[in-house]
Amino acid sequence: MTDKPKKPKKPHFVYTLVVQVGRKADDGLPKGATGAALMCFASGVDEAEAVRETVAVLKQADVAPLDVTGYGTLEDRVEQGHEISDEEKELMARALEENAVIVAQMTPFFDDKK
Repeated sequence: MTDKPKKPKKPHFVYTLVVQVGRKADDGLPKGATGAALMCFASGVDEAEAVRETVAVLKQADVAPLDVTGYGTLEDRVEQGHEISDEEKELMARALEENAVIVAQMTPFFDDKK
């Protein structure tokens, strides 16, 4: 029996994603919120993989993802003129090291028309 040659591991990058979520029972959002925006840092070989992993993790956490907007890698964001804090850079490094999805910020939405 011969061992299959191992494929070289593709490099991972960390992508900044903003995920809009709706309401779902036991989602952990504040009372009265109609949904939220989650800023996430997600590791993947490309942005599509990072999006898929993020949506899967959020669904497992009983959150209802509705839409995902990608802002690219750290380098992409710097090229676009984004200011990136040291805290964000640390969270990005952690996402890469742990091959993880990290929710860095949650902004709940409230219906002001009530």
